[in-house]
Amino acid sequence: MMFRNVAELVELAESKQVKIAEIMIQQEIEVSGLTREEIIAKMDRNLTVMEQAVERGLNGVTSVSGLTGGDAVLLQKYIKSGKALSGSILLDAVSKAVATNEVNAAMGTICATPTAGSAGVVPGTLFAVKEVLNPTRMEMIEFLFTSAAFGFVVANNASISGAAGGCQAEVGSASGMAAASIVELAGGTPRQAAEAMAITLKNMLGLVCDPVAGLVEVPCVKRNAMGASNAMTAADMALAGITSRIPCDEVIHAMYLIGQSMPSALRETAEGGLAATPTGRRLEAEIFGEKNNL
Repeated sequence: MMFRNVAELVELAESKQVKIAEIMIQQEIEVSGLTREEIIAKMDRNLTVMEQAVERGLNGVTSVSGLTGGDAVLLQKYIKSGKALSGSILLDAVSKAVATNEVNAAMGTICATPTAGSAGVVPGTLFAVKEVLNPTRMEMIEFLFTSAAFGFVVANNASISGAAGGCQAEVGSASGMAAASIVELAGGTPRQAAEAMAITLKNMLGLVCDPVAGLVEVPCVKRNAMGASNAMTAADMALAGITSRIPCDEVIHAMYLIGQSMPSALRETAEGGLAATPTGRRLEAEIFGEKNNL
């Protein structure tokens, strides 16, 4: 293994004078035994799956439960109205993140990045900034390898599971991964990518996992929207030269400790948070009542 934490990852990239994406590719070659071409081809297929999911979601989908669907379309219409306050690139990222998670909720094919419940943030931001930065196909693939490098660190030092660490471990991790990747794609340094990850994740600490009716829909889809906007903002902050006073690895460790201290009701059991609200319980009864009648 070439790196175990973000500090080692950044040090490797700086010493070799390469992108973080390149360090991750080299590690995959070392660990998997596959050739460089094979590894890149596999990530290229992941990118294709992401593209197809975004496209399908932007055309409009509805989940089997009826809880989610159509919001990505509404956002695109709102962007085109010219009335948006947040800026078209930011909202485009949000809409494409939502699109991906709506496809997931509708039982479509997505690429877990790092999980199905948080699969919208990385592709949502990538396909939004693509409109501004005009990356090559290989640069888009490198974006995913950068995300993978930071996701690898989180998975090995904390958690990417909502059941283990709350939604901070899923959408929080995905948002940090996306922020770091945006920075690198925009020409930022490895250290700036790490700062973006830290800024993003520390602002999502404590986020609970409370899926209504136990389904990865409410509030999961909209949390991907907020995760995408968080990632975009943090990336801009890092590119502006802003740093996190708490180092990235320490933020990741803090996330791990917070997840460990969370009650089980707030870790994907649907026993607390929004799932336990009167409306949450009513929706659960309606959904499972309908299922029982099938």
